[in-house]
Amino acid sequence: MNYWLMKTEPSTYSIDDLKREGKSAWEGVRNFQARNYMRDGMKIGDLALFYHSVIIPPGVAGVCRICRESFPDHTALDPKSRYFDPKASPENPIWMMVQVEFVEKFHHFVTLEELKADPLFEGLKVLQKGSRLSIMPVESNHFKLICKLGRQGR
Repeated sequence: MNYWLMKTEPSTYSIDDLKREGKSAWEGVRNFQARNYMRDGMKIGDLALFYHSVIIPPGVAGVCRICRESFPDHTALDPKSRYFDPKASPENPIWMMVQVEFVEKFHHFVTLEELKADPLFEGLKVLQKGSRLSIMPVESNHFKLICKLGRQGR
């Protein structure tokens, strides 16, 4: 099993949205490296940290599971979509997405500052200077530690 961190702006799509809907396509990724992680790395059953970005403070809100492996992101073909890409076509969709399902919302929101302050998280990609990817791999030990922090107070 692989572990991931998937960033989203909660004003666009939050852990509460996923909890309410149960499942959702992870659409709109427009970075080749993040696309490649979805296309080549993510498998059904992999777990991902659901990370809220572009808020104060940013951090991990919960966990989701990959429930459908990569398939073409239809939003790239829709001129009305904010994710439209005129270079994409049905024959060459360029952009991919996966489907995720809700696993849990953490009792404790694990902030980026908490992660930065703890030397146990050294090497966690989201902490690397200039790390802007919306999807990135996470080591199993980091994943388990973040889940332990998030479940505090239960």
